[in-house]
Amino acid sequence: MPYPIFDRSRIQLKPLSERKHGMTLDDLLDLNDIPHYENTDLEQVSKRIVQAHKSGKEIIMMMGAHVIKRGLSRFVIDLLNQKIITHIGMNGAGVIHDFELALIGATTESVAHYIREGQFGLWEETSRINEAIKQGAEEGMGLGEVVGRMIEKEKFPHRDISILRAGYRHHIPVTVHVGMGYDIIHEHANCDGKAIGATSYRDFLTLTYSVSKLQNGVLLNAGTAVMGPEVYLKALSMARNAAHQKGEHINQFTTAVFDLQNLGSEFHREASKTDPQYFFRPYKTILVRTVQDGGESFYIQADHQVTIPNLYRIILEQLKNG
Repeated sequence: MPYPIFDRSRIQLKPLSERKHGMTLDDLLDLNDIPHYENTDLEQVSKRIVQAHKSGKEIIMMMGAHVIKRGLSRFVIDLLNQKIITHIGMNGAGVIHDFELALIGATTESVAHYIREGQFGLWEETSRINEAIKQGAEEGMGLGEVVGRMIEKEKFPHRDISILRAGYRHHIPVTVHVGMGYDIIHEHANCDGKAIGATSYRDFLTLTYSVSKLQNGVLLNAGTAVMGPEVYLKALSMARNAAHQKGEHINQFTTAVFDLQNLGSEFHREASKTDPQYFFRPYKTILVRTVQDGGESFYIQADHQVTIPNLYRIILEQLKNG
């Protein structure tokens, strides 16, 4: 006998106009808002990106929603516009913040405030993402692509700052890797778990295809401690399995992690299981295990508002200087 489930018809949504927003268009950095920052490893990462770009290799960016919440969408979009980044993998929260910014020019809410009254995440307009996902499942599309299409086709007022829309316009994959129950749209009565599963799994297979071409390319992981490393790990295993059957290898590429944790100077060796750092997945997965057969890895420790704009700056400078 099935377990009882919660009746979602009891949920009441409110319009976004009644929400206090933690982020608006004023919080987005312009492309010239680049603080002074020098880091030789960041220069090396940029060099690898430029080399891969000139050679037509994959440059994949796994990103958490904080890249958007720190106001960095314009930098990511311009790298898509210039077709430097060839694939973006984001989590479900990234879709929500990107969608809301494109629609109303504001996003984020106070969990501490709205959870008290049971209103956290329960907003009418945001539930439209679920409708797009259901349409995508019917058409055999990926989650990121179908939401990007909605933003573009319906001419959202602030679509110019949408990463999803930029990917859709340039036919560059922006894939979304969802964990059920992680995201506020899963609270809504129009959420269809089958549709989310179908569209997000298609996105996983799209990412795996990109990872299968990672030889001599670059994989960046910015601010995602679980989704990024875990999804990339499975995709790489699948890609290597198929490659090995043809006598090929996917072992020479560059990885870089952008985060805040202090990993010390020995991050190229796996931490002991008695060390709490062992459980920081970007460390053992991206910096050590997946590059131990010929690749190289870098760790860039600083606020995204410092590292991402400077990564962008250095890439453009190196491309300009040949």
